[in-house]
Amino acid sequence: MSLLDKIDNPQQLKNLSTNDLNKLSDDIRDFIIKNVSVTGGHLAANLGVVELTLALLYVFNPPKDKIVWDVGHQSYIYKILTGRKDKFNTLRKFGGLSGFPKSKESVYDHFDTGHSSTSISVALGFSIARDLQNKDYNVIAVIGDGALTGGLAYEGLNNAGRYDGKLIIILNDNQMSISKNVGAISRYLNLIRTRRRYFKIKKLTDNVLLRIPFAGKSLADLFHKIKGGIRYLFLPGTFFEAMGFEYYGPIDGHNISKLIEIFEIVKEIEKPVLIHVVTQKGKGYQHAEMYPEKYHGVPPFDIETGNHYNQTNHKTYSTVLGNTLIDLAKENDKIVAITAAMPEGTGLDKFAHIHPQRFFDVGIAEEHAVTFAAALAKEGMKPFVAIYSTFLQRSFDQIIHDVCIQNLNVTFCIDRAGIVGEDGETHHGSFDISYLSLIPNMTIIAPKDTDEFKYMLHFANNYKNGPLAIRYPRGYSNKIGICSKIEFGKCEIINYGCNGLIISLGKHVSILYNIIKNENLDWTLVNIRFLKPIDEAIFDLIKKYEKILIVEDNSIIGGIGDRIKSMCIEKGIYKPIKHVAIPDNFQPHGNVEEIYRLINLDYDNLKRIILEMNQN
Repeated sequence: MSLLDKIDNPQQLKNLSTNDLNKLSDDIRDFIIKNVSVTGGHLAANLGVVELTLALLYVFNPPKDKIVWDVGHQSYIYKILTGRKDKFNTLRKFGGLSGFPKSKESVYDHFDTGHSSTSISVALGFSIARDLQNKDYNVIAVIGDGALTGGLAYEGLNNAGRYDGKLIIILNDNQMSISKNVGAISRYLNLIRTRRRYFKIKKLTDNVLLRIPFAGKSLADLFHKIKGGIRYLFLPGTFFEAMGFEYYGPIDGHNISKLIEIFEIVKEIEKPVLIHVVTQKGKGYQHAEMYPEKYHGVPPFDIETGNHYNQTNHKTYSTVLGNTLIDLAKENDKIVAITAAMPEGTGLDKFAHIHPQRFFDVGIAEEHAVTFAAALAKEGMKPFVAIYSTFLQRSFDQIIHDVCIQNLNVTFCIDRAGIVGEDGETHHGSFDISYLSLIPNMTIIAPKDTDEFKYMLHFANNYKNGPLAIRYPRGYSNKIGICSKIEFGKCEIINYGCNGLIISLGKHVSILYNIIKNENLDWTLVNIRFLKPIDEAIFDLIKKYEKILIVEDNSIIGGIGDRIKSMCIEKGIYKPIKHVAIPDNFQPHGNVEEIYRLINLDYDNLKRIILEMNQN
């Protein structure tokens, strides 16, 4: 029996010795690797915070003390040690444990997280609420160095630094977000790690001066008065101290006894404290240590080889984006590619290698990515901005204010649109059609498969009439083998029939096409292609049919179905239209097919709906 088998709650950790805690850390790593190899999930980040999590739970007393995990994908060990070990085999499965903190899942999860850079603001809110209500507990925010590339983190730091109460921020510095960190803050943290040299020299100097007869103490006092100058020889600016934090670090994040010592000290300090902890992402699993970005978020994999199961030979949308932009950029020297800490995820890593001077990874800074792209476009460049749908939401104001008002030629490549699966409600791309359709000057298109996506990227390269958004799902779509020329504002009729009309977009076009063919149905199927503007020909078709179905993988509010029905009323067309879309609630985690089934967007439910309509 492993030591982990005997641990059911955090209080049991307090009876363990340091040696026991180190043994437990090995057990936890084995447990994490074994389970995530089956369920998939965020592996490398969690392997890096084992000792940090143990030390936190050893010193502090959750759920009374509130620990806030930024993003939350590194909270697996926390979940295991707070009563959810026996359910860990359900991680990210439909009805099982979430891959992120969820307050409805456990009293130990104090705030739902999923997007980066939020924990400092949350922790400050908790701290002030505690003080206003005269309560007594500790608040600890754990934030990664990658999250410090996000602007919200600095808004939180700016306000927390002037707060005069207890607040503990732990900066988990593993030199990674999802991909390798970029930017000035990354360089600063690389530099700040040399601060150890300053402390070693300070200690040595104190020892030498104090041994000098008679004048030793005076010389030591004088040295302390000028030590700031000595420090700045080794560190050009103590950023966190200047913002009002008591700074400790950098500290080895895998040294449990040292972490416990520091945590015991800082929990008594009545002011904001920042502890800089250095960890290794993927620690304890060779494949993850060597390739932490590959093992950030993984599907099920073979532990021995590290190879992912269920690999497909299909070209994904992300792969097509990267390959197509490489080719287009060879012909068009105005093309630049921008992403927000996702070069591998968006498929732009190859572009970065081929065209390094024209590739920009801005870190977790989606707002900056959009305004940066706007300025590039203003100066005649052709920026393609590749960001996941859920993360693009963060830059809504910049899309309106900096791109669309000026009608600039920025192309948004919106990856992971629609239901994305196991990461759940914080990561589904359910709203992009709704919020982008609101904005004047914005054109929105959606490919039915990867072949059409390639043609749409060529269309985008030649498009000069303002901002253009291309939304596409994770992975790939089954190909239909039909792809007519893309013309601005024009839909594509995939199948002609007499009994009814189906209007759809994206990967659901192929699902619906297969239903029509397999069931030998006499229905017309339209690939809408242009979600804004909507082709006027669609309304001519609606006039001809009595049975009309619209299917989309976007929120039922504000999507193409809503807009088509509204426009029908404006045009005096009064027809009953069946609309199947993502319901007006947040969808849970689970694989894509399970979520589709839950909301009637899977093959079987759509077939049932069409057959019922066909019989009536």
